[in-house]
This record gives sequence, C-alpha cells and structure tokens, in this order.
Amino acid sequence: MTEARKVPLLNVANILTMARLALVPVFLFSLFEAGGFDTTWRLIAFGIFAVASFTDHIDGTLARKHGLITDFGKIADPIADKALTGSALVGLSILDVLPWWITIVIAVREVGVTLLRFWVIRYGVIPASRGGKAKTLAQVIAIGLFVLPQNDVLQLIAWVIMAVALVLTIVTGIDYVVRAFKLKARAGRAVL
Repeated sequence: MTEARKVPLLNVANILTMARLALVPVFLFSLFEAGGFDTTWRLIAFGIFAVASFTDHIDGTLARKHGLITDFGKIADPIADKALTGSALVGLSILDVLPWWITIVIAVREVGVTLLRFWVIRYGVIPASRGGKAKTLAQVIAIGLFVLPQNDVLQLIAWVIMAVALVLTIVTGIDYVVRAFKLKARAGRAVL
C-alpha cells in the first residue's frame, strides 16, 4: 500500500491565496483614498485589484498542476475571492458608483451558493461550472472597469459587462440550486 503524498500547508498556491486576502484592505484603502475619486488612487486601486484577481487564476493553476491542493486552500481560496470581489462591490456602492441592488444581488447569490455547497457536502461536491467561471470572469472585469477612473466609453463598456455578469450570476445561481437538490435526491435514493 502506497502512502499518500503529504502536501505542505505552506506552499506557493496557499501563499498566493493569503496574499490575495492581505491585499483586500490595501485595495480598499486605495479605493477610498483622497475621497474615492482621485485618478491616481483609482489607478493604484485598479492595479491592486488586477494583481489580486490574477493571483486567483495562478494559485488554482499551480495547485492543480503541482498537486498542491490542501484542505486549507479549498477553504481559504473561495474566502479570499469573495472578500476581494465583495469588498470591491461594497466599496463601489459606498462611493455611489454602483447601485446597492447590484451588490446585494451578487452577494446573496455568492452566500447562497456557499451555503448550498455546505448543505450538500456530505452527499458530494458541486464543482464550479463553466457558467460559474464565466460569471466570475465577467464580475472581475466589470468591477475592474468600474474601479478605473471613468469616462463615457469606459462606463458604457463597464455597464454592458456588468449586465452580462448579473445575468450569469442569476442563471448560475439557479443552476447551483437545481444541482444541489439533484445531488441530495440521488444520495437519498442511494440510501434506500
């Protein structure tokens, strides 16, 4: 019998996840500095948001490619993602750049899907779908565009991408609900 390879907790994927989490308050500071609408500070905030968002792609790729998946990473990665996008949405709503209803719709979906995953975890895992990944990408691009100093063209592009993100947010949220109930029903039939 072969022994399973022990993955160290302190690995590059987990370090990137923790760096992303550590960048959240730095991003918020930059976003709100000088009243929240200073061009230089908004560009700094965008740079921090872009780097933090990119670490999400890198840490997952490295974890899968090099077998660095840990229980810590499985928990910390989605927390770091939601902390970054959630704080950006709340910050943009506080600055009155985004309406609060958009932030609330996205937050309710994210919290709801997380709770659904915990609810069905004893029956199996609901993996991220392609729609969920597209939703995340659309949200990150839209948020990044809203963080940038605005002009009419950029604002129009940001609103179009945010509209796509909202549709994907709602559709994939419904998909997760359906998949969670199907998973639970299958597990219930297997017990019988």
